[in-house]
Amino acid sequence: MTATVTASRREALVVMEREVFAAHFDRDRLDRLAALVALPDPIWTDELDSPRARARLATAEVLITSWGAPKLTAERLAAAPRLKAVFHAAGSIRAVADDNLWSRDLVVTSAADANAVPVAEYTLAAIIFAGKKAPFLAADARTAYQGWTRPQGFGDLSNFRRTIGVVGFSRIGRRVVDLLQTLEDVTVLVADPQADPAAVAAAGAELVELGQLLPRADVLSLHAPENPSTLHMIGAAELAQLPDHATVVNTARGSLIDSAALAAECRTGRLFAILDVTDPEPLPADSPLRSVPNVMVTPHIAGSLGTEIHRLTDHMLAELTRWVAGEPVHGRITADAFPLTA
Repeated sequence: MTATVTASRREALVVMEREVFAAHFDRDRLDRLAALVALPDPIWTDELDSPRARARLATAEVLITSWGAPKLTAERLAAAPRLKAVFHAAGSIRAVADDNLWSRDLVVTSAADANAVPVAEYTLAAIIFAGKKAPFLAADARTAYQGWTRPQGFGDLSNFRRTIGVVGFSRIGRRVVDLLQTLEDVTVLVADPQADPAAVAAAGAELVELGQLLPRADVLSLHAPENPSTLHMIGAAELAQLPDHATVVNTARGSLIDSAALAAECRTGRLFAILDVTDPEPLPADSPLRSVPNVMVTPHIAGSLGTEIHRLTDHMLAELTRWVAGEPVHGRITADAFPLTA
């Protein structure tokens, strides 16, 4: 489908993988996009270096990006002299953006707020399962039990009066803190040097130093951004501070944890882990995290999948509607904020 180009509408180009484009745009959402911006042929591309793509890039004022979009390098940005805005219909913009993106006065937004919803939901489920050690007992139930007996070596199987440590009061971290209030008599501790103590308290948690959080956490849930300062922020020393039978939940970035140190602790049976992200990703076939029974690994499924992707599209369309109307966008990412994003 190609919309008629009019002088009143900005020209846009959709940049993402073919399958991602199909997941984002059903007929209704493509019509809504076409009502907001001009969409000359081709509407969509998964690359920006062919002559055909460069011709569209040269006149585009808006890029709508998502998974599979190539990085907006200095060369590609130079080929887009009319570009005024980038609307990223996914969570992290790190795969698309680099420092060159901030050299021009562009409006850059992402759908990170919308993508935070399923990640927080998955995290809540992981924390509740961690309280009962459900993934690990399920594995044992397949092979070991000849009837139901009291499980040994798993600690207190409970979600009542537990202490949950949340590292990173990010978009997702805040949502997790909110969702954790559904648990009865739960104590939520937050470690984040950038967080406002009043905001953390208003959400129902207590802001503490990481060193104060670790010895108290029945479950440790990670929501910090990936940057040089957070690389392996949870290493052997930090893991050693967790109480026996604690569970580490990571739905943020695999590099936040020293994988070798985590595998070593879990192999002893002292700690457990539920990992939706790993470092590297996917794990090599010989990674010890694959064989340790106290570790559950899922293939990066916490973020938006299936019909959840339409939530991202709708978020992007709402932002685009505001921008076209001359109103401020809600999820703008700036050069200062970029290092703190996931």
